[in-house]
Amino acid sequence: MKTTAVRLYGSMDLRLESFELPAITDDEVLLRVVTDSLCASTYKAVKQGTAHKRVPPDVATRPIIIGHEMCGEIIGVGANLTDKWKMGQHIVIQPALKLESGYDPGYSYPYIGGSATYAVVPKIVLERDCMIPFEGDSYFGGSLVESLGCVLRGFKGLYHTDYTNYVRTDGAKRGGRMAILGGAGPMGLGTVELAAGYAGVRQVVVTDLSDERLAYAAAHSTPAQAAEKGCELIYLNTSNEADPVAKLLELSDGGFDDVFVMVPVPALFAMAEQICREDGCINFFAGPAVHNLQGSLNLYRLHYDGIHVVGTAGSIPEDTRDTIHLIEEKAVNPGALVSHILGLRAVADTIFAMEKPNGAKKVCYTGIDIPLVAVEDLPKLGKTDPLYAALADIVAKNGGLWCAEAEAYLLAHGPKMDEVNPV
Repeated sequence: MKTTAVRLYGSMDLRLESFELPAITDDEVLLRVVTDSLCASTYKAVKQGTAHKRVPPDVATRPIIIGHEMCGEIIGVGANLTDKWKMGQHIVIQPALKLESGYDPGYSYPYIGGSATYAVVPKIVLERDCMIPFEGDSYFGGSLVESLGCVLRGFKGLYHTDYTNYVRTDGAKRGGRMAILGGAGPMGLGTVELAAGYAGVRQVVVTDLSDERLAYAAAHSTPAQAAEKGCELIYLNTSNEADPVAKLLELSDGGFDDVFVMVPVPALFAMAEQICREDGCINFFAGPAVHNLQGSLNLYRLHYDGIHVVGTAGSIPEDTRDTIHLIEEKAVNPGALVSHILGLRAVADTIFAMEKPNGAKKVCYTGIDIPLVAVEDLPKLGKTDPLYAALADIVAKNGGLWCAEAEAYLLAHGPKMDEVNPV
């Protein structure tokens, strides 16, 4: 089976190539990858190359396929697996294998990654129970399971304590108040989506320094939609406030029960501590790129007000399954996270451009040959291209959000990748 894939050969060295996959063994599965959501974690691996802990030292001679937020269809099943896996079954990959080596799909393997038309799911992924059935109505929803699963793990990591008896309750405080600092990006939007429906939070305040990013977030995860779930959703540009902490304390009537810090900035961590009420929980969610990032915490409040700090990273198969259930039950809308669509040929340039983040999640349709396209630009592009005109009409009917119907139209009518001459 020939595949076309984006492979990493070293720092900032990505190449789109066609090559033969090995025949699957009795303990492997052959996957047709349909979608892969591009992640900033991939950019970190591409930038660092072999300095990244998940990238093998021999990528220059044994390149790996990038992309770890993949969803696809099984097209081949090894003889030892036919009792569990079936042809045509849709699946997602949970990339965090928790191996001592630290190696994971999308970072470390030559024949599996999301930026490919076909991939071989190796035995280790199946042994770790990290290939999971997906019955949602779209492939892109499956590709967003991993990022939403990381956010879900963030919610599960929160906790609160009744200091009269020291009984601990896991999760965000139901009926409480939540701040999402630096939260107008894709992971912040995922946090907003889960806060009202999943966590039962009654107030969410999302901060950022960019009016443009906040406007985008508010248009995709709207205060009106949150209100339908019993949640007051507020977007706040703290750069417009003379005293941001005072404003946040005013909005929250004295403080927040839970705070997510979505950007690895010490000043945001300090703000999180200041806006926590008693027994407040801070999740320093953002992953720093440096190994020695120092921050400050008021130790008086740690002791007497019982505030506490956690940090969560990644997810586990349990989170993947829980997220799949939320998507299948339409408790969250993954379309709210999608800002761009693209084809496989545009992956490398899109990854390189992540040095300056823009938009939210960018979903690659690996078998389709289109450039990077902003969903909001579909009407403009549709003036000269009937494909984009049709997609614009479908998206408009869906409140301006990317959706299963638009995906189905793109897969049926979009230009296909040339497997033989990919570049």
